[in-house]
Amino acid sequence: MSVKPKILVTGSNGQLGKELKQLESSFPQYEFVFLSREDLPIHHFELLRNFFKGYHPQYLINCAAYTAVDRAETEKELAFQVNAEAVGVMAAVCKEYNTKLIHISTDYVFDGTATKPYTEEAPTNPQSVYGASKLEGEQEALQFNPDTIIIRTAWVYSEFGKNFVKTMLKLMSEKEEISVVADQVGSPTYAANLAQAILAIVSSANWQPGIYHYTDEGIISWYEFALAIKEITGSTCRVNPISTTAYPTPAKRPAYSVLDKSKIQKTFGVVTNNWKSSFAVCLSKLK
Repeated sequence: MSVKPKILVTGSNGQLGKELKQLESSFPQYEFVFLSREDLPIHHFELLRNFFKGYHPQYLINCAAYTAVDRAETEKELAFQVNAEAVGVMAAVCKEYNTKLIHISTDYVFDGTATKPYTEEAPTNPQSVYGASKLEGEQEALQFNPDTIIIRTAWVYSEFGKNFVKTMLKLMSEKEEISVVADQVGSPTYAANLAQAILAIVSSANWQPGIYHYTDEGIISWYEFALAIKEITGSTCRVNPISTTAYPTPAKRPAYSVLDKSKIQKTFGVVTNNWKSSFAVCLSKLK
C-alpha cells in the first residue's frame, strides 16, 4: 500500500488554516495534519522538531503568525519570535527533513507609498513592528531553506475568525452610522481562494521556490468595501468616509496595498478571482 504524502498545516485555527481544512476532502491524495497554536506553538522549537520526527511531512504550510498588528508595537519581542525566529527554525527543520515549505507573508513588508501594484522585486520598507517581523521571517526562511515558497497576501477575510467583513456586519447590525477609512486601498482576498491557490501549487508537481504575491482581483478602499457589504446585505446603516488621520492606530497601515499577481499566475497557472464575486460566495456562507 502506498503511503500518502503528508501535509502539515500550522496555525490551523486561523482563517486560512480553517479554509485549508474545508478543502481537505477535495485532495484525497494527501494526508493532512492540522495543528493549532495550542497543538504546536511554533516558537517552541523543541516541540517543532519533535513533530517533524514523528510525522516526517512532505509539505508544511505555515499559516501560524503573530497577527495583532497594533499590539505588536508593544510586544515586539514576541512578534519577532513568532514571525521571524520561529520561521527560520521551521525552514531549517524543513530542509533537514526534505520537507517543502510554503510560508505566508503580508503586504505590510512594503511602506504603502506606491502608485502601481507591488511586484515581488519591489523594495521592502515596513512601517510597523508587525511588517518588520514578517519581513525578517521571509529573509530567515530563504536563508535557512532557499527551497521555500513565500506567498504574500493582503486584506484577507473569510467566514472564520476576526476580519473586516465580520466586523462590518456586526457594526451595521448594531449601529445607525459608522465611519470607515477611505484613503487606504487594496484588494480584498477571500481566504478560501488563497487556500485553493496554495493546494494548486502543492499538487502541481511544479515546485519553483521564491516569493509570490496572491490576492483577489480589483482595487478598492476600505470605505468602498464597507459600501459593498452594506449594498449586498441591504443594510440601512449610514457609512461615512474618513481619512486615516481621523482614525489613528498604534501601528501605521499601508495606504496602498495592491500586489502584482502576474508571477504566481505565470509560474503555477494559479487563477485569481474577482473580489466582488468571491465576497458574494463568502457572504452566502456567513448567512
